[in-house]
Amino acid sequence: MSDIVLSKGIRSNLMQLQNTAANVALTQGRLATGKKVNSALDNPANFFTSSSLSSRASDLSNLLDGLSNGIKVLEAADNGLKAITKTVESLQSTVRQARQDKSNKTESYTLDTATIGTATAKNISFSGGAVGSTAVNIALNTTSSAAVANSIAGSAAYTAPTAAVQSTVAGSAAYQAPTAGSAATSGGVTASGTFASFSLGASDSLEFNVTVDGSAQALTFTQAEVITALGGGGGTIATVDELATVINSKLTGATASNSSGDLALTSSSTGTSSNVSVTSVGINDGSSTTATNSTGFDGTAGQTGTAGAAAVAAVDRVISITDGTNTANITLTSANAGDAATAASYINSQLTSAGITGTATNSSGTLSLAGAANGSNSLTVGGAGASAVFGASATTTAGSAAVDRVISISDGTNTANITLTSANAGDAATAATYITSQLTSAGITGTVSNSSGTLTLTGASNGSNTLTVSGAGSASVFGASPTTTAATAAVTGATKTVDEIADAINANSTLSGKVKASNDNGKLRIENLSTADLTVGGVSSTGSVTGAGSASNTIGPNDIRKNLVTQFNDLRNQLDKLSDDASFNGINLLKGDKLKLNFNENSTSTLEIQAKDTAGNVREITNSKLGIDGATNAEFEDDAQLDDRLNSLKESLDTIRSQSSSFGSNLSIVQNRQDFTKNMINTLQTGSDNLVLADANEEAANLLSLQTRQQLSQTALSLANQADQGVLRLF
Repeated sequence: MSDIVLSKGIRSNLMQLQNTAANVALTQGRLATGKKVNSALDNPANFFTSSSLSSRASDLSNLLDGLSNGIKVLEAADNGLKAITKTVESLQSTVRQARQDKSNKTESYTLDTATIGTATAKNISFSGGAVGSTAVNIALNTTSSAAVANSIAGSAAYTAPTAAVQSTVAGSAAYQAPTAGSAATSGGVTASGTFASFSLGASDSLEFNVTVDGSAQALTFTQAEVITALGGGGGTIATVDELATVINSKLTGATASNSSGDLALTSSSTGTSSNVSVTSVGINDGSSTTATNSTGFDGTAGQTGTAGAAAVAAVDRVISITDGTNTANITLTSANAGDAATAASYINSQLTSAGITGTATNSSGTLSLAGAANGSNSLTVGGAGASAVFGASATTTAGSAAVDRVISISDGTNTANITLTSANAGDAATAATYITSQLTSAGITGTVSNSSGTLTLTGASNGSNTLTVSGAGSASVFGASPTTTAATAAVTGATKTVDEIADAINANSTLSGKVKASNDNGKLRIENLSTADLTVGGVSSTGSVTGAGSASNTIGPNDIRKNLVTQFNDLRNQLDKLSDDASFNGINLLKGDKLKLNFNENSTSTLEIQAKDTAGNVREITNSKLGIDGATNAEFEDDAQLDDRLNSLKESLDTIRSQSSSFGSNLSIVQNRQDFTKNMINTLQTGSDNLVLADANEEAANLLSLQTRQQLSQTALSLANQADQGVLRLF
């Protein structure tokens, strides 16, 4: 509050002047900054929207630096690829030049046939150059030689054939014939005497004392027992049969019977030593303890019987004879083999029945057995009776067939099939004679000789045939590993011509592609296909081919191809250096480095650039990865290897061009993105400016108007002040 009181006119003019001054200040501020919105107070919506757009434009502007660097990295890689491409093309040119070059060094030599001669073998040799340190010899002549007969010298002593051995079983003791058996007999006694009927009184008893097999039996029969035994009859024994019946009722171990009116006692067992004897027979009337022989049966008491005999079994001879396939099981009895002669006949019949070839013979009671005469079987004798028939220690000889030696000898046209037997080849000397005769019969020129039991086969003396021996018996005749000498005909030596020597050199696989020979108007022309010196042996200092081992001559290398090898390797070394130097800001795409570029402020849109093969594997653009190996002299000496090198370089060049195309595509993408980003920044910045920038023309017009209004307000204020001063004039 002011204590100064202003008039209404002055106050009104003052307020207008203040408003005008404020508007002038605002307009001057807009003109000074160029913006109509300088803070959030001016226009919050436009201020913050403009700030957001400006911030994004600033972020994108920062990305442009990365894109620019990325473009330069790609340009550096492209520069490297272009230089490498030119280098590979230069390598191709070098290889093509070598491939087309034929400036090989040559020398022509005179053939000294007189010095070469035919007495000894002479050679021309090649070493050094592409041949290597080991010399390769080419014959200059053939030497004379005598004929050599083909021979097969035995490696072991002759093994003669063997005759057949007949199988035999020679008896060692006299033949023991079988025995017949006998039936068993019973022991007993016949008590002879006159029998008279008798009766036992009530107090009488019949006493019968008998011994059976040493055991005494005292048999006492009362009247009642007699009646019981007889089934009635009042105790009267009327016949011998009745007496036997009564005795049997108590007798054990023997049997009483009637034997033509005599009483016979027979042992119950047979085949043992049982004996029956009668001690006493009498009737006791009860009046005394001694029985009296009042039976009317005289001569019974005290008779001793005969001992029984056991049955005797027959003794047979059971044997078996086998030949390994068939078996004859033979039982010799007293009936069919009572003596040795009969036994031999019976055994032979049984062998025939069993299908066995063999014969049993008798010699003074001793039997022997023989198998097949040709030794085709071996007979063996077994069975419990074998020792009784042939003796306990019969001698057995195994049969064996005759062993022959079957061989074949051939000269390629005729064949002699020879069977050596014990009869025609019993020893080495006989065998040699027989084989030679068989060769003659077959029309084969050859002889067999014997040296201390070892045979040697020799063909025609002029070496015109070659003999071969085969057959199962060849190892027995000549040994398992005989020494064979090849047949050679006599050779008349000759000196080779220039054409023959040249053809031999060119046909040698070791010299192929390394040395070339030709006929140079009668001289031997040698061409060194190598990039190193070639040493030609057997050539004199005057250039004559003599075959002398100490003489030699040198043919120089192909210097052009040799220099091209050095040139190729120098260019190759530059390739890796170009690859190493194709970097920008520390990134080298040709060495497999990865370049990552961000295309927006959020890093959600990116591009990764790296050298890769078709399989997606990281690939450096270097000699090793492109398959460009260092060149060697040996490679540049071989046209085929140079052709392979050209094909390999073509593949390497295709790889480089493919990678260059890939980097070019990546560069196009980055450049397009760079232009897009620049346009986006311009769009965002323009949009931001539209929201906050002031119109200079409008603001200038406003300022001029405000200044006019300010002057008018000051004039009005002055007029109002003058009105107030009019009052002072009243005083």
